[in-house]
Amino acid sequence: MDFDMPGTGRTIPFFKMQGCGNDFALIDNRQARVPVVAMAEWATKVCRKAFGVGADGLIFLEEAPAGSTADYIWHFYNADGSRAEMCGNGARCAARLAFLIGLAPAVHVLGTDAGDIQAEVSPGTNQVRVRLTTPKGLLLGMELEVEGMTVPFHFVDTGVPHAVVVREDVADLDVAGLGRAMRYHEEFAPAGTNVNFIQVEGHGRLRLRTYERGVEAETYACGTGAVASVVVAGALGLVGGEVEVVTSGGEVLGVRVGEGGPFLRGAAELMFWGDMDLGAMGLSHP
Repeated sequence: MDFDMPGTGRTIPFFKMQGCGNDFALIDNRQARVPVVAMAEWATKVCRKAFGVGADGLIFLEEAPAGSTADYIWHFYNADGSRAEMCGNGARCAARLAFLIGLAPAVHVLGTDAGDIQAEVSPGTNQVRVRLTTPKGLLLGMELEVEGMTVPFHFVDTGVPHAVVVREDVADLDVAGLGRAMRYHEEFAPAGTNVNFIQVEGHGRLRLRTYERGVEAETYACGTGAVASVVVAGALGLVGGEVEVVTSGGEVLGVRVGEGGPFLRGAAELMFWGDMDLGAMGLSHP
């Protein structure tokens, strides 16, 4: 059936991708040319469920500036409009899309606020491996008073800050409640932290649930959180080698730290693409 779209104004092409249930809207900003000053507002409106595309974050891809060591750069915004330094699952999605649209070769470098990220896209598949920035600020054996109880936790920065809590059964946890209380605790002010709850299921396997800063909810997966969890569990002697991390969405991420890593491996699915009507979402373009 042929028909004319009614359209209320200018449209912008977009792509919708997900990595282990962590979903993103992506815009090729070489054509869209959305200015940086407008990107935070775009994120809050594009990422809104029901009224927008609906996503955990919005990613703009651009050519790298002259003199950069990266093949291209991104501007990454959480659904609440906050800019994030890094996102592991977002990096895998960005890398695959950059390859698919001819912005970068299969093996390339993505420039982020946290530094250059090396990516390797497996042509003909949905698999992408990225090497994240070196973890820093590892702290073990910390405690936090939250909601009248003492919560043991560990901390590491894998491009963004992560608290890691080891539990025997993460399925029974109130991740939204406890995660939110820890995320906003004064210990992590003013930036806050992501909060990961992990259950060790073997020397090469973890189960993970994450309360994600910026999304302000539990997400189906968090790539930097998976890496942070393996870094902490490895430092505690609970895991070693390449570790399978089972996410809330039931997908599996492969994480390996050390030996030039950390490396994050998993699927990056291109779900659909189309055109956003800016007027319908309350957006304008300069």
